[in-house]
Amino acid sequence: MEIWINPECSKCRSALSILDAEGADYTVRRYLEDPPTDAELREVLGRLGLEPWDITRLGEPVAAELGMPGWPRDEAARDRWIGALAANPVLIQRPIITADDGHAVVGRTEESVRSTLP
Repeated sequence: MEIWINPECSKCRSALSILDAEGADYTVRRYLEDPPTDAELREVLGRLGLEPWDITRLGEPVAAELGMPGWPRDEAARDRWIGALAANPVLIQRPIITADDGHAVVGRTEESVRSTLP
């Protein structure tokens, strides 16, 4: 599995602690340093079963600068949202865990992190 983290994030550190305690085999991706591409975001969104606005951190200053809170949340605007996330990875909710079985979660709770374990 792979986990997208920001090392400064307490939820990310908590998720890593759970995975470590369970002896999980995972790869860390520091997504601020190694941002996902549009294609990777589309693939992860499909695995999450979410839309880009569902994983956008609208409280970030760049979201306000871009006017994102007022952007439409529909199929016609989907590419715009994905492009903004790829260009500004700080906007991506974290941590995101992609499990080996094909599903993915936003691992902000212990329950969601544990759902990725075999």
